[in-house]
Amino acid sequence: MKSLFLKYSISELVDKIKDHSLSHTELVNETIDAFSIHEKKCLAWEVFEPDRLIQASEIAASIYKRRGHALELEGIPFGVKDIFNTREYPTQMGSVLWKGFTPGNNARVVDSICNAGGIVAGKTVTAEFAVHQLNQTLNPHNNLKTPGTSSSGSAAAVSCGMVPFSLGTQTAGSIMRPASFCGIWGFKPSFGTIPRTGILKTTDTLDTVGFLSANGMSIRPIFNQLRVKGPNYPFVFKNIDKKLAENKRKNHWEVALIKTHTWDSAKDYAKLSLQNFVYQLDSKHNIHITEINWPASLSETHLIHEIIYSKSLSYYFQNEINQGATDISPIMYEMIERGKEISLDTFKHALSEQQRIIAEVDQLLSRFDVGISLSTSSSAPERGQLELQDPSLIWTMSHIPALSAPRFRCPDNMPYGIQIVSRKYNDYLLLDFIEKLIKNNILTAGIEKIL
Repeated sequence: MKSLFLKYSISELVDKIKDHSLSHTELVNETIDAFSIHEKKCLAWEVFEPDRLIQASEIAASIYKRRGHALELEGIPFGVKDIFNTREYPTQMGSVLWKGFTPGNNARVVDSICNAGGIVAGKTVTAEFAVHQLNQTLNPHNNLKTPGTSSSGSAAAVSCGMVPFSLGTQTAGSIMRPASFCGIWGFKPSFGTIPRTGILKTTDTLDTVGFLSANGMSIRPIFNQLRVKGPNYPFVFKNIDKKLAENKRKNHWEVALIKTHTWDSAKDYAKLSLQNFVYQLDSKHNIHITEINWPASLSETHLIHEIIYSKSLSYYFQNEINQGATDISPIMYEMIERGKEISLDTFKHALSEQQRIIAEVDQLLSRFDVGISLSTSSSAPERGQLELQDPSLIWTMSHIPALSAPRFRCPDNMPYGIQIVSRKYNDYLLLDFIEKLIKNNILTAGIEKIL
């Protein structure tokens, strides 16, 4: 039977709590049952304790009964990438150096979800310090293929119907790639809209909190609970909160087709799929497509990112290096050592270049409501093979909202996604567009059952 989490959106599940057709216990039992069926073939969880989950659901049900009304995420179990602090579970960050570490508190976003009625299902596997080292998680569609790296445990857990959504982070492509390779939805909102308190830091100007979801119609309610709100957050308040009151649903959409400098890296089948999708959009539903020229001035984005990333890792992980390189993966060690060789002036220049990129991408998108690109340049490659360059890192560098939707299949029937972006702080405009495509059956809200 298809998992409830693959069949219904979060709002639909909460409605079932309200009308008593589902209970808190039945929802967490859905997680436990799916875990027993799928975990052995995908290895998505770092920590999963069914007894603790059942106890948490009983407490939540009791509180709900006393309260008398359902909250926005009432009874919804969710996964937490193992770089987010959690009060009830260890936070080990994919590293033997932090094995068994218990922070004693929740990351702010974990509290935000729990305060809205959500229930922590457990900690999902992450790459070592959320960087590049491939971990034990397997792609649910084919265990010989990569699931992506940093947020792969979260993606696999969602893809198998164990939870309806799971928290992730993105410093390069760590939400978009696992979402694309595992055939689910991934959302990386505008930089700074979701707080990073209580989460492992790797890079100040890149680390972005987001999530992976089994249903496209669940993205809005999750984002509503995670993001900061109110005048204490002046940039978000000015650019999101105030505009929400003024916004009206659009009848006509200006959409950019974006072939970045990574386009030539993409497989031919991926290019063809994207072009066919865009043609489908341009033929109806008041959507006008314009292909834009990608400026040569943005072609160095990946190199600039590498400088910022490596230098930041060499600063934030000095203690781990000092504890002994034998407990750090070769790829992490090499990045840290490379970062040590980067001069402060070179690092500062790269940061100024990032600001230029942010401004230039914003100007590039200024005539458009949204832009469309590939999520990844292919379906999941074999484990251990390098992933092809794709646009995800560019949108992370640019601080703009990006969403990966499960849309395509390669000739071997493996999934990969389409990526839709918008200008910074146009997160809700992006979600309006996605929901329009779902309502017009251009995108499917739910995902397929994993066989």
